[in-house]
Amino acid sequence: MLVLSRAVGEIISIGDDIALHILELNGTQVKFGIQAPTGVNVHRAEVFEKIVERQGAAAHPQPNA
Repeated sequence: MLVLSRAVGEIISIGDDIALHILELNGTQVKFGIQAPTGVNVHRAEVFEKIVERQGAAAHPQPNA
């Protein structure tokens, strides 16, 4: 894991086409914007986990009891 310190207005680049813009720092909270191509899905981890669970459930339906 790479750990970085950034200030408001600075940018973190990921690859050639993804950028994290540091928008605001407020105590322990950081607000950032994500700039990514249209085809790249961006989700919070807990949302992504639910999407994966639903896709798995749809791919392997349980028989009715």
